[in-house]
Amino acid sequence: MSENSNILALKVDVDTLKGYLEGAPRMADVLAKRGVKASFYFSFGPDNSGKAIFRVFRPGFITKMLRTKAPSTYGLKTMMYGTLLPAPLIVPPHQNVAQNIFKAGHECGLHAWDHVKWQDRLPKMTETEIKAELQKAFDAFEAALGVKPRAFAAPGWQLTPAALAALDSFNFDYVSNTRGRSPFTPKGFKTLEIPSTLPTMDEIFGADGISDENVAEHYVSLLKPGLNVHTVHTEMEGGGKIKQFEDLIARALDKGYQILPMRDVAAKIKNAPEGEIISGFLPGRAGSLAVQK
Repeated sequence: MSENSNILALKVDVDTLKGYLEGAPRMADVLAKRGVKASFYFSFGPDNSGKAIFRVFRPGFITKMLRTKAPSTYGLKTMMYGTLLPAPLIVPPHQNVAQNIFKAGHECGLHAWDHVKWQDRLPKMTETEIKAELQKAFDAFEAALGVKPRAFAAPGWQLTPAALAALDSFNFDYVSNTRGRSPFTPKGFKTLEIPSTLPTMDEIFGADGISDENVAEHYVSLLKPGLNVHTVHTEMEGGGKIKQFEDLIARALDKGYQILPMRDVAAKIKNAPEGEIISGFLPGRAGSLAVQK
């Protein structure tokens, strides 16, 4: 990748039914207005968002929920799915949101089958169990879009050696499972890793004076020369923060940054260096996650 290319690669995570039906189309409209493409990663299986309540004992979880106003962001109905309410499919067969986004020229990839299961139970899952979860998502993706998925992004940046081995078996063009600085190939594995380099909005919003009025400006101040990878969510940036999302895109374009989908970034990378993945912690995020050493 050219050192002179200033890039903002956009990763859009679709974690819930509400995010799929409402947030994803809203964000696609904003991107169309600005004439740019992004990468959308879909969770295809059950919306078990209500089970996230069991994260309450993780340090920082309650603070994050209050700071980001989670009930209004996700909706009370979503927060009951999988507990008080049955868990619906995040990508219902009778809805064409994913198909419309794909036809509009955006990259579409896999996020998960059961998002909450991957995020909360991955360390207890064997490679065989993880492959089975991935296969269900893989098959649902192919049934919905008529092509095989070429990329994967791990829910909550949760990763294990068993998951890395399972992902290698699917021969993806790249994955984006970690937080870090620059693309690399994990030691002992073969699939290119492109880390997210910027904090997510739920990590910074409401902290250190970050508000609706200045969050887009703050993000632009974090952009560095070269590659920047930003993960956004259909429930937040596609919901109450849609104006801030559009403002960020406008400001980045004004600063001369190319806004690209991750597939375009991956296609430019040749001979990525080997790197290591460790478990770490980031400000504003509850619990540990996979980070580039």
